[in-house]
Amino acid sequence: MPRVVITHAVRDVAHWLDGCAERASALPGATNVTDLVAMDGTNNAAVAFDIDDVDGLEEMLGHLAPDMAAQAESHGVVMSTMAVYVEARG
Repeated sequence: MPRVVITHAVRDVAHWLDGCAERASALPGATNVTDLVAMDGTNNAAVAFDIDDVDGLEEMLGHLAPDMAAQAESHGVVMSTMAVYVEARG
């Protein structure tokens, strides 16, 4: 199961961290969900997780449903800064 990391800026780190459980439940099939914050104190954050359907995740992120977009907005995610990384398999 590949590991995925999604990075983005947030408006307020403490507020973003309050949404941890809601964020984890919004990622279908994701396990081992971990929130990460920048050590330098900036508003950069990341979510790391394992997922078995990378293609499904890519499709979901490419056509973000209105409820998921609203959730990201309510968590303070700055969507224009989002980048998605997937574990490289050699």
